[in-house]
Amino acid sequence: METIRSTALQRPIILSLTVLLFLGGCATSSPPNPDKQALSAPAPSSAAPATAEPVKPTARTVDTNAPRDTDPAKRVAPADHADVWARMRAGFAMKKLDSPLVAVHERWFASNPEYIARMNDRARLYLHYIVEELERRGMPTELALLPAVESAYQPYALSRARASGLWQFIAPTGQLYGLKMNWWYDGRRDVLAATQAALDYLEKLYSEFDGDWHLALAAYNAGEGKIGRMMAYNQQRGKSTDYIHLKLRRETINYVPKLQAIVNIVANPEKYGITLARIPNKPYFAKVETGSQIDLGVVAKMIDVPVADLQVINPGYTRWATAPDGPHHLLVPADKKDALIEGLNKLPAGERIQYRHHVVVRGDTLHEVSRRYGVAIDVLRTTNNMHSNLLRPGQGLLIPVSTRSLTPVVYAQRNARAVPVAIRNP
Repeated sequence: METIRSTALQRPIILSLTVLLFLGGCATSSPPNPDKQALSAPAPSSAAPATAEPVKPTARTVDTNAPRDTDPAKRVAPADHADVWARMRAGFAMKKLDSPLVAVHERWFASNPEYIARMNDRARLYLHYIVEELERRGMPTELALLPAVESAYQPYALSRARASGLWQFIAPTGQLYGLKMNWWYDGRRDVLAATQAALDYLEKLYSEFDGDWHLALAAYNAGEGKIGRMMAYNQQRGKSTDYIHLKLRRETINYVPKLQAIVNIVANPEKYGITLARIPNKPYFAKVETGSQIDLGVVAKMIDVPVADLQVINPGYTRWATAPDGPHHLLVPADKKDALIEGLNKLPAGERIQYRHHVVVRGDTLHEVSRRYGVAIDVLRTTNNMHSNLLRPGQGLLIPVSTRSLTPVVYAQRNARAVPVAIRNP
């Protein structure tokens, strides 16, 4: 994904190619070759640097040309749907993409039901929240399936371009949309923060591309600079500026068809011989304010859940604890919310995070201490109120340490597949 500093695009398009800057692309696994009618498994996409100010359009961001059930008697309140899939279907509002590539992707997914099943299992943790946020903003709920294309709902997905998280932001784009990143925390992997940032960005693109979701999605993948240039190129030659007529790289050509294929399968899974496991139409997690830094191992013990269950819904915390400078909240399974609140009220402040005491000896350097304990130099300096890297023999240092060994899983793209890679934590 890439962004540029630009105003809303209008038709007819008058764009200066010297103003629209291409800020670098992003690569995912190789899309299908239509000639071979075969498709590689979707792998994480990646986002490119962004420099534009986030802009939220005030208009509702649904395709008014899309078919919708307008009979009030037939409407079902969001909370009354049988499951999240039914709730999502009720909010489908995008104009369908008419492209032969859609069928190519449909065939691949239909012939790989085990892939759909794995993705379904991961999505159950996040879909209710994403669908609810789309409804709140008046956005089409097809967008809840975009992480299926970007990351296959793998919260630790990491692309070759270093894009991360469900929505696959790279660092500059994430920072532009307010996502913090430091040794303790990566907002690109934060389920709440990254979802809000992604929806902000998608709303902005929808506004820029004159209410065309296909172009907005292409821009999310390739960058609005690239899409704007290709639209201008076509217009100068009297050609259509619709998504399917643009000369784009292979990945972007397949990007929207892949999403449309997934939408079609969710809309009518029986048609494709696919079974979607039921996802309850209720929140999977609840947000609890912690007030200050706390070890995930302490929380896991407090509410009697495996640490891994906390990590998978709190992937933004890259270490064994929440970040000392915030955000000071945790997501926990919804039925554990009250237990955590009660436990936090009883927990002594000194038991939230553990420290090891290190006495400096002659020859010690901050770099060596950092490497020995696996703690960043900046963290050591902040924890010990140090204003320089100088150490003196006999000096005591507090080293933040985990209560247990944590090895969160990252999915790195290798050979067009997402493979698990363990992150080393002290």
